[in-house]
Amino acid sequence: MTALLTPARTNVLRRRIRIVVAVTITWNVVEAIVALLAGAAASSAALIGFGLDSIVEVLSAAAVAWQFATPDHERREKVALRVIAVSFFALAAYVSVDAVLSLTGLREPGHSPVGIAVAGLSLIVMPFLSWFERRTGRELGSASAVADSKQTLICSYLSAALLVGLVLNGLLGWAWADSAAALVIAVFAVREGVEAWKGDACCAAPVVELTGERDVDECDDACCRNR
Repeated sequence: MTALLTPARTNVLRRRIRIVVAVTITWNVVEAIVALLAGAAASSAALIGFGLDSIVEVLSAAAVAWQFATPDHERREKVALRVIAVSFFALAAYVSVDAVLSLTGLREPGHSPVGIAVAGLSLIVMPFLSWFERRTGRELGSASAVADSKQTLICSYLSAALLVGLVLNGLLGWAWADSAAALVIAVFAVREGVEAWKGDACCAAPVVELTGERDVDECDDACCRNR
């Protein structure tokens, strides 16, 4: 078990959370605008959905920013977790509907080089932001920061699904590829949403299993100890 955090270390971690949240919000606002414009130009429901997903990520990050805007951030933890949980559910609902529409042939993903570029950049940036916020949130003992990092990580998976779907659709005409991956992501989003709603977002199994960091029983950071 690690030592208790000093006030100075706590302040450093809180500043880091605010910084990474600000970067995440800025990135997703730009990403949402580009994706929505590119999706409208290409008549691509997949790209438009990706843009809407970026807006969901902004909402989740904003909830954490609101929580850490006060020195007594623990008091706002539960509300922030509720907002993040709802964001997970909204993301899962949209991705599921979008995937079903694609699989049933009611919509066809359009070709978009801009969409491929946006998805590729997101796949580079978002995993790093997720890792940094998750590591900081665990040391600080903030379930909401860890939950938000999982939202960011799931958005990374969605970026990968979009990228693979657009590339395979453009090269091979496999319009179903992104939908199959999106349905898997939706399952994880629902599970993370349930855990965030219950306040069990510190050592939640899905992200640990996906990243291969450690077994759940081995989690011994401040976040887990405060559960």
